[in-house]
Amino acid sequence: MRCEICAVGCNIVPGGTGRCRMYTANESGIIERFPDLFLAAFPIAIETQPMLHFHPGGKFLQVCTAGCNFHCDGCVSEILVDHAESLARSEAAVSTDEVIRKAREEGCVGITFALNDPIVSFPTFCRLIQKAMEQGFLTGCSTNGYLTERSVKKLIPALDFVNIGLKGASDACYRACGAADADPVFRTIEHLYQAGVHVEVSLVCRKGGEEEVLAAARRIAGISKEIPLQLMRFVPFGDTAPGSEPTIYESENLLGRLRQILSWVYLFNSPGTRFLTTTCPVCGAECIPREFFGPMGAHIKGTAKKTCYCGYVLPVKGTINPDIFTEPGMMGGYRITRGLEMIWAILSCLGVDDQVTLSRIWGEVLGSGMLKKEMHDRMNDINAYLHYVTELAENTGREEAGRKLCSFIRSRLEIIRERVADVPHPRVYYAMGHPLFALNPGRFEGKLVEAAGGAYVNRAIGREGKPGVTISREEFIALNPDFLFTSGFLTSTVEDTLRFCADHALDVPAVRNGQVYTMHPSWDFGSPRWILGLMTIAQTIHPGVFDFSIEQEADQFYRKFYGVPYRSVATNRSFAHPGQVRAESQRM
Repeated sequence: MRCEICAVGCNIVPGGTGRCRMYTANESGIIERFPDLFLAAFPIAIETQPMLHFHPGGKFLQVCTAGCNFHCDGCVSEILVDHAESLARSEAAVSTDEVIRKAREEGCVGITFALNDPIVSFPTFCRLIQKAMEQGFLTGCSTNGYLTERSVKKLIPALDFVNIGLKGASDACYRACGAADADPVFRTIEHLYQAGVHVEVSLVCRKGGEEEVLAAARRIAGISKEIPLQLMRFVPFGDTAPGSEPTIYESENLLGRLRQILSWVYLFNSPGTRFLTTTCPVCGAECIPREFFGPMGAHIKGTAKKTCYCGYVLPVKGTINPDIFTEPGMMGGYRITRGLEMIWAILSCLGVDDQVTLSRIWGEVLGSGMLKKEMHDRMNDINAYLHYVTELAENTGREEAGRKLCSFIRSRLEIIRERVADVPHPRVYYAMGHPLFALNPGRFEGKLVEAAGGAYVNRAIGREGKPGVTISREEFIALNPDFLFTSGFLTSTVEDTLRFCADHALDVPAVRNGQVYTMHPSWDFGSPRWILGLMTIAQTIHPGVFDFSIEQEADQFYRKFYGVPYRSVATNRSFAHPGQVRAESQRM
């Protein structure tokens, strides 16, 4: 029996499933396996979906299920795709009526489906937006847009806005994700746009993929130059080939070329970039200032206006909300997937991989509201993190694995703390992606700096964002760091950091002395591999005190907790996701 929801067009036998595993067939036709159940429902500012030209600053209830009809390298929602079965079966499910009620209780102006693709829960999504529209809510979603014309027509009457995630312009890009060709997506964009649905497009740029991005922009311009394009700098989530992440400099240069094709282009996944702000095309004034807010997200920063001082009216649909909602803890757009990934990073080290146990853990985490604040606090404190490892080990019957993991970490932590107790503490500054995007004073990376015997100068910054804030040149110089580290997540190269510092006269000891470093991905936050980052920092800022062989320590860690040698991962994966490391070990 052929599924006609998406353009993949799976033939599903009775009792079987298609590509996304979220549909089956019986005598009545194609049916959902998990109908009318949402994995999570929580309020967000619309920019973290992300949407930039639709009701700026508006508070929306974001919902998701699990699964996807594509399987894309480096997916930011990989946790929702690879663990679709266990997540869908968790006890945290929320019904359609509960979603509507929660949206009303939270004071949301609308409901949006994001994080995974509504295509895999299409009948449920259609029922939700129809009911939400009848209740007076705005409705929207993020989707890859790989729909049949029949499905698009079904969406149009109740859909107000959509973010279409493009993979590129060519058929080859779509074949890499498991589809046949690109045409269905551009057809979806045109149909929705012509029907009056507010359309924005997001497009991931990989290193070396500039021409593909430009070709996609030209196809969008063929529909309308006024469709906003969100350029997503590729971030190596999951199982990703090395060298795929373009630098922020390269991405900003590409954005300049894209603005010759489309009227409104923005740059995401690039902390500190100025290209998230909407500026007036007539006089160049900043009208809607925004800053980075986690993976795939942005937030309004300061005062926003639709009408410029010069009188130009921006093509922004809806009013600007003067009270910008700020999501707590790990909430807000794709930050929730990061929270789930951090839990999976620990579970993987403990050897937990059976679907029944995973389903129970996901349900407990999502149902308890832990991601709102508790998870954030635990992941930003060394002792609390270790306690959580122990709790998860006890909760999953992996007590011995938990003791081994904590013992490995604590033994090295104690050595470092003991040796740096009586030595001078150099001034250390921690950035993310950009020298002037400073991580928050309470971030875990700062705790590593202090445990390694450094003075974390970010503590002197008098304000916070998520995960940090853009500071001025004067603030940076006043911090006067001896060492500058750039986070392993959404990172930047040492060369780009030094170039920016030279171009903007950021004359501090760290720059003058060439003591600028980029941390390994996942070695300074989230994964238990942060112990490797701690040893790296300690040895870097106290070279006469420590003589760790970081590669040998990494090899011990990977062999003990993933069952593979470090070198096999470092040379073939871009410091792969823990789940992929374990999967690799099972194939060897």
